Amino acid sequence: MRLSLPEPNRRIGVLDALGMLGLAALLVGRFIPVARLIPFWGCAFRKVTGWPCPGCGLTRAVDFTAHLQLVKALQANPLGTLAIVAFGVMGLYMVLHLAFRVPVPELVMSEREWKVLRYGVIAVAVLNYGFVIVQHRAHPWS
Repeated sequence: MRLSLPEPNRRIGVLDALGMLGLAALLVGRFIPVARLIPFWGCAFRKVTGWPCPGCGLTRAVDFTAHLQLVKALQANPLGTLAIVAFGVMGLYMVLHLAFRVPVPELVMSEREWKVLRYGVIAVAVLNYGFVIVQHRAHPWS
């Protein structure tokens, strides 16, 4: 694994785009009650089967994270909470990058390292889904 810093620039890249999306999601989660405004909002999979889908709790996780209620966000969907926090950090870095030309680090990984990362992400996603199933069975959200 190799990490390098390019010359300072203001070119918009992937990190900047993800940061913009993350900041937008946090702003929507903070100021717009999506689940209350849209009457059909909810998990169709859970309504049909009674089981939560892997994404159940993401709206609550974004809402709670945007209101700095991290314990509740982690209870709703831990991986979703970590993702929205990561998107928020990318958003802050995007502001630094575009405003002050802070270079964006470039990470180069070998094929073996990518493979380990992929399997690790799959394992974490499966564990997160198990947590979501147990959490939503124990404390069903209405």
